[in-house]
Amino acid sequence: MTPAAPRDAFDLTGKIAAPGERFDTVVVGAGPAGTAAAIDAARAGRRVLLVDENPVPATAMGGDVPLFYGGRMTAAVQHPGRMIETLCLTNPDLEAAFDAGVDVRLGTAAWGLYANGPALAALPEPLLGLADAEGSTMVGFRELVLATGARDVVLGFPGWDQPGMMGAQGFHALLTRYQALASRRIVILGSGALALETALLAHTHGIDVAAIVEVGDKPAGPAHLRDAIAAAGLAVAVATVVLRAEGGIDGVARVVLRDPGGERIVTADTIVLAVAVEPATELRDAAGALPAGLVRLVGDAALPGADAGYIAAWAAALAAVSPPDTVVCQCEGVTRGDLTGVQPPAYLDRPAALAARSLATLHADGPLDPDQIKRLTRAGMGACQGRRCRTQVAALLTAASGVAVPVATYRNPVRPVPLGVLADRDEPAALAAGWDVWFGIPTQWTPYADIGTDAEFASGLGGGNRHV
Repeated sequence: MTPAAPRDAFDLTGKIAAPGERFDTVVVGAGPAGTAAAIDAARAGRRVLLVDENPVPATAMGGDVPLFYGGRMTAAVQHPGRMIETLCLTNPDLEAAFDAGVDVRLGTAAWGLYANGPALAALPEPLLGLADAEGSTMVGFRELVLATGARDVVLGFPGWDQPGMMGAQGFHALLTRYQALASRRIVILGSGALALETALLAHTHGIDVAAIVEVGDKPAGPAHLRDAIAAAGLAVAVATVVLRAEGGIDGVARVVLRDPGGERIVTADTIVLAVAVEPATELRDAAGALPAGLVRLVGDAALPGADAGYIAAWAAALAAVSPPDTVVCQCEGVTRGDLTGVQPPAYLDRPAALAARSLATLHADGPLDPDQIKRLTRAGMGACQGRRCRTQVAALLTAASGVAVPVATYRNPVRPVPLGVLADRDEPAALAAGWDVWFGIPTQWTPYADIGTDAEFASGLGGGNRHV
């Protein structure tokens, strides 16, 4: 009998622990669509977990995660107990979910989705990474329902990188879900259904709508909303573009517009960007290829992508009046000139070899890759993980190169989770053994146990920092 071949010491098979909890259905997002899906699954006899990252910590809100809040939160967001109470009051279906037997966990973010596929075969079952303020865990599931909603498409112009610039989704959440909006007088950018609904919502809540701005020659929204806007005494300023936002100690204070009659200044404490939204599906997108039927999208997460033509029109109109030093990526301070010139932000050196790079030289090497440009420019590598700049970066690169450039990809964790929280998970000894040797390739990695010993130098690597 031929003896079995020795098992690779670095093979992960059988080393990844089974999850401590398993559910028939896990629903991410406890808005109306997610709550309804959880209740339906529970009434069908399934074991159901419903998680929602809200209320997100005030620090995460300050970094515009998960929505573009723009620093317009009241002090109410500093009180988690009050925020949970408000969430339950504004979504009474949560009580019905509790009554149906759903395991409801608020303030719990889903940061990673993993399932066996072409690039992974060692998992005991599909796993979802969850984290709250106390720690991180993995749960197993048979079906994952993403009711993660939609996110604002962000477009920049001079002065947009200051408090008071926010997205329509963030505006809606602070006003209705959290009841913690500090804005009193707003300018709305866009005239589609999203923008007009935002204007009507603000008007209903006593917030002064100073202007609704549209770069096109006519409003983009449906007739019934245009009629409602007129009935409310509001109007859409067409063929108008934002030149800049001017501010003071609290952020936005004035908005400078240009229309066919010239420039005019509008006083406002907030600019609400309501050009478009895109489905917030980064949890699925970062997971790669998934088995058919494992993930289901509901609610706004199932919406088609944003209107690329409308976004391009807005991006082109703003770029035409914005100088090259206009910030594109707030987190990293990347300007439009840096991005289209494929240069790092000003706080980094620009060696001659890198300074010689351009979109043209990159395109000569092959198709323009947004992830490669992200690494070269750092646009999208900040704390917000590209939520504020990902789509506008793709639009600006497409306009500058004349070639359709897709948006950059997401990577796990798709939420900013403290390392102390992630490190709270117990790791099996078999998995911990040898993790630091880069798949056992001695020419590329030095095991930690060998660092500073004769074995490190005997490997032929000559020491150094290959282990970091």
